[in-house]
Amino acid sequence: MSTIDWEALRAAARKAMGRAYAPYSDFQVGAAGLTSDGRIVTGCNIENASYGVGLCAECSLISALYGEGAPERPRLVAVAVVDRNGTPLMPCGRCRQLLYEHGGPAMLLETVSGIRPMTEVLPDAFGPDDLRSR
Repeated sequence: MSTIDWEALRAAARKAMGRAYAPYSDFQVGAAGLTSDGRIVTGCNIENASYGVGLCAECSLISALYGEGAPERPRLVAVAVVDRNGTPLMPCGRCRQLLYEHGGPAMLLETVSGIRPMTEVLPDAFGPDDLRSR
């Protein structure tokens, strides 16, 4: 994959953020990911009255990754997550783990301190390879 158009990813994340359902926190979040086959998939946060069952934008992004029916197992290459102001937002720990699972250690994430590979965002990560018998 050649260069990553981070502005296009941020724009897609901002558009997704506009679809967020956040009546309780009023904190809209959008996420956009570039896949290994060149698609851009998006997600937004979806809150719930019972707070704990809300979905982060990154969870919604992963659902979109699989929900579009990619012919092969899709992989994330790069991800941008933005807050309601359209600025980069660091995913929570749960979502970092989810992104690692579907992008791997080389997946790039736009963070508040710049573009970082998942090996820096989630050092010593536990992933699918740890579950394979040795």
